[in-house]
Amino acid sequence: MNKNELIKNLEKLNMRPGRGLGQNFLLDNNLLEFIARSAGITPGEVVLEVGPGFGALTEKLLAHGAELYAVEYDHRVCDFLRENHKESNFHLTEGDGCRVDYAELLGKDTPFRAIANLPYAVSSILIARFLELENPPRQMIFMLQKEMGERLAAQPGKGSYGALSVRVQQLYDVKILRIVPPEVFYPAPAVDSALVEFKLKENIPSVADRKILEKVVKLAFLNRRKQLGKVLKQNYTEEAIRAALAAVGHPWEIRPERLTVWEFEKLAGLLNPR
Repeated sequence: MNKNELIKNLEKLNMRPGRGLGQNFLLDNNLLEFIARSAGITPGEVVLEVGPGFGALTEKLLAHGAELYAVEYDHRVCDFLRENHKESNFHLTEGDGCRVDYAELLGKDTPFRAIANLPYAVSSILIARFLELENPPRQMIFMLQKEMGERLAAQPGKGSYGALSVRVQQLYDVKILRIVPPEVFYPAPAVDSALVEFKLKENIPSVADRKILEKVVKLAFLNRRKQLGKVLKQNYTEEAIRAALAAVGHPWEIRPERLTVWEFEKLAGLLNPR
């Protein structure tokens, strides 16, 4: 779908792209094909697309043989998709992608990939939802705001490294595939974007262990400029904190952005013995 076709469809539906819904439609055909090809989809494989819009990426994923489950919030766009995609391997859910029960939609134990040009306003919420699934996507390829992509891929010591960076990297190897300029979208966003790939690690922690890590890193990064020992003292005893920090080789005064994902995992386990 080119820009003129998109504008005609918008006019037909008497619709203006909603900034609040993060409706920036990706139009570059070569980039769309690159996204679909990067996933290495095999025919019949289950793929989830949140926020398909008018189906530019949808068409590529279907052409690669995906058993595609799309979740779209805008009812006008859903009507368009139902009219234009009657393929047997296309399944549309009308609803809020941040609230859908994915275990119910896809099957609790079904392996799946998540591939999408995500609405930027909800990208962090949606990714956090995937981290909470007992069966998270084995691969995710998302178009994100550049700042968000860099945050999720950030390493210890970087200013953008934070709680969500740690939580994502507990489960995934994260790689920025491309930086994408605004001109390939309509309407063009005010910032650059990033195409980011997440590959699920082997032997991932249980949901219970993930929740323990989440509890600790959210507390740690509430005051990222303060000494980690002082921040943790809001929830834990000084004795427990000093012993746990010593076990991971750090002093009371360490700043949270200096700890690796592994160190945070060990720290969380020591502070919250099961």
